[in-house]
Amino acid sequence: MNITRENVDALNAVVKVDIAKEDYSDKVEKILTDYRKTANIPGFRKGHVPMGMVKKQYGKAVLVDEVNKLLQDALNKYLTEEKLDVLGQPLPKAQDNIDWDAEGFSFEFELGLAPEFDVQLKSKKAITQYNIVADDKMIDEQIERIQKQYGKLVSLDTIEKDSEITGAYTNEDKAIDNTVTLTLDKFKGKSTEKQFIGAKVGDVITLKTKGLYSDDAEIMNALKLSQEDAKDLDIEVNFTITEINKRELADLDQELFDKLFGKDGVTSTTELKAKIKEDAEKQFVQQADQKFLNDVTEHLVENTKFDLPGEFLTKWMQTAGEKEMDADQAKEEYEKSEKSLRYQLIEGKLIEENNVQVTMDDIKNHAREMIKGQMAQFGQMNPSDKELDDIAARVLGNQDEARRISEQLISQKLLSVYKEKANIKVKELSYENFVKEVYGDK
Repeated sequence: MNITRENVDALNAVVKVDIAKEDYSDKVEKILTDYRKTANIPGFRKGHVPMGMVKKQYGKAVLVDEVNKLLQDALNKYLTEEKLDVLGQPLPKAQDNIDWDAEGFSFEFELGLAPEFDVQLKSKKAITQYNIVADDKMIDEQIERIQKQYGKLVSLDTIEKDSEITGAYTNEDKAIDNTVTLTLDKFKGKSTEKQFIGAKVGDVITLKTKGLYSDDAEIMNALKLSQEDAKDLDIEVNFTITEINKRELADLDQELFDKLFGKDGVTSTTELKAKIKEDAEKQFVQQADQKFLNDVTEHLVENTKFDLPGEFLTKWMQTAGEKEMDADQAKEEYEKSEKSLRYQLIEGKLIEENNVQVTMDDIKNHAREMIKGQMAQFGQMNPSDKELDDIAARVLGNQDEARRISEQLISQKLLSVYKEKANIKVKELSYENFVKEVYGDK
């Protein structure tokens, strides 16, 4: 067997594999001999079928199968030994009318080669790393939500601005009859709120559905409609008031603190505020890190310049998926995935250059911590090591889950590399201002 490579350019090559008769003949002969021993052919006892007949019936199929196996093994070994960094998979060049009666065969494969490039993490323009803090306004709002949640309901005669109102939406034509409990801040317009203020139990308020809530999903829930029926709904509905309550805020006392954090976990309002601030800012770190990771990714893709074997990859995509694509579909798919492919190459280079590694112990420990956190949510605060190990083993038995955790850990380690080596400016702001700056004031 002989394998040669011709480089078309820096990103494309053609590999030629020449297979001689001696490369496959012994294997083919052995398989046909085994076939002869077990073949059931009418008129012949098992094991006594003439070899010529076996070759005539099975010879070509066995030859084709063995040559293809030999070809794939040889090609994979060649790519490994030559340390060729290929993109996609080798594409066989079309060959019409292969003469399988010949003594030897030649096959050619197109290769798409990964480009050579350098990655510069230190950009001229600094990338913002957000430090999101829980300000006094947010902490006070969270405390009020807690007080409402643990407070008690007091019955009212008339609706006030912060009342909880129970009643039924009805419309005979649309067969709407749904009982809900709502607060006035759920409505989109102030005019609707004015219709409710001062109303009593038994009063019926007529409302227009158009513009009543901010989106169709809220209309669906309020009126118990399908998505199709709720879309652009423009009718009148009646709301019959059956109950009016006001929620008195719970006292900020030790009884409430113990309900929230266990006995003596928090013993004062000052400690409560500190605990809320700490918990909130832990969650904010994840959002800030995700934003930072997205921005670094965008920077690297935009500023790391290299060419790709686009024509080869487009051709490869035509047959790479579960469903074959035509040339136009493959071109569209390549254009959509090019940015992602570029980042994969950049990420691979950074992983190699910074010796980013994830061990099986890393994956197991991460799985254990993840399981521990989930168990804590259900009140199981001190699971045994055996429990954690057993559950982790079951989780990691799922290859998709193990791969997801591995990718997550690599992403975390790369994040540390970016924070250490990229040109960063830290910006501290409240969560409300972070949302406005990053996502727009919605």
